[in-house]
Amino acid sequence: MPARMSRAVLTFSLVVLALASPPFARAEIPVAAEPESVGVSAERLARLRAGVRRLVEEGRVAGVVTYVARGGRVVEHGAYGHADREAGRPMTTDTIFRIASQTKAFTSVAVMMLVEEGRIGLADPVSLYLPAFARTTVAVAPPAGAPAGTPPSVVPAKREITIRDLLTHTAGIGYGGGAAAAQWKAAGIEGWYLADRDEPVAAVVERMAALPMEAQPGEMFVYGYSADILGVVVEKVGGRSLADFIEERIAGPLGLRDTRFYLPPEQEARLAAVYAARPDDSIERATDPRTGQGHYVRGPRAAFSGGAGLLSTARDYGRFLQMLLDGGELEGVRLLGPKTVELMTANHVGSLYAEAWPSNTGAGFGLGFEVVEDVGRNGRHGSAGAFGWGGAYHTNFWVDPEEDLVAVVLAQLLPAGDSELHRRFRALVYQSIVAPPPEARGRR
Repeated sequence: MPARMSRAVLTFSLVVLALASPPFARAEIPVAAEPESVGVSAERLARLRAGVRRLVEEGRVAGVVTYVARGGRVVEHGAYGHADREAGRPMTTDTIFRIASQTKAFTSVAVMMLVEEGRIGLADPVSLYLPAFARTTVAVAPPAGAPAGTPPSVVPAKREITIRDLLTHTAGIGYGGGAAAAQWKAAGIEGWYLADRDEPVAAVVERMAALPMEAQPGEMFVYGYSADILGVVVEKVGGRSLADFIEERIAGPLGLRDTRFYLPPEQEARLAAVYAARPDDSIERATDPRTGQGHYVRGPRAAFSGGAGLLSTARDYGRFLQMLLDGGELEGVRLLGPKTVELMTANHVGSLYAEAWPSNTGAGFGLGFEVVEDVGRNGRHGSAGAFGWGGAYHTNFWVDPEEDLVAVVLAQLLPAGDSELHRRFRALVYQSIVAPPPEARGRR
């Protein structure tokens, strides 16, 4: 065969292989053949599974998917109950869930990737990217004893809101509550759910800037639209939609197959149904026209909410968390440097987080995550330095670097009532650990 023809055949073969192979194809995180090899008891894992199964059998939740990895090995990835109880559709490990505020972790990583590239600074005023935020205001409640119906006063913000303020939820921006709640409602901006909007989040954020905030920048932990604003910053700086940024820069490279803002119609059967807790702790199919079954398949598909919009699976989210646990890298793909992850998972707000939410004593807040500082004061199983968060649909995750541990629990329950799922799952995960994690895996 002539050399020229040989090279042509080789080139054609390489093109065919490239087209046949999915982009960013990744190996799976390995399963521990024996949990004891990573310091986890198989017998006690059975106790974990029985505990989750019991909650389903008690009718407290329709279905659950769990995921636990230690020492870079998966020791638990289970599916319990039903994804759709009325249709008789069982929960499977690849069921897709609405993860709501667990989206914030992706947005925070996106911001920090741009920080590492020198395109965003943590101390930068938000107005550098979104000029409408150059002059914001704050609503001040009427003094005690003021006549009923007295409107709040509105004062200028003492300083501009920064990127760090948004990452730490100390920008003073809530979900349309506070003294100016009536003004936010009149503007049509309240609550975290944006999937029903037939407009980009950037348009909503532009209107937010003109409304009075709940607190002065840097003075209080106020949970709200901060990550949605950050998502718009990512769009401006990254030069593409937040959906495209996450797919091209995070989900694709990490091999996250099912993490996206809206579901293709042909995958609707994989989406779990949403249930709502009744006062007696039983559950029923949720009927809320917005947050019930939602708009993730047949909605306008126009708003990419950086604070609460993604869908995902336990497998995908576990891979994302493994990247963070391993210092910003997974299977040779590096998204962040180790020192950046260290910065993200340090407490940046002092006591503001616990002051705002007293049930979280012993914890602080970093650049997108709750961070445990004192296990005894916090009162939950875990280690100092563990970080995590959850979502409105009753999903939860955490990473415990000291234990080399990743844990995810996914359900679809809104409102969740007095569900015991998260508390029991956390205790059951830690009781299964019976030995130190394997020697250092070179996570950095």
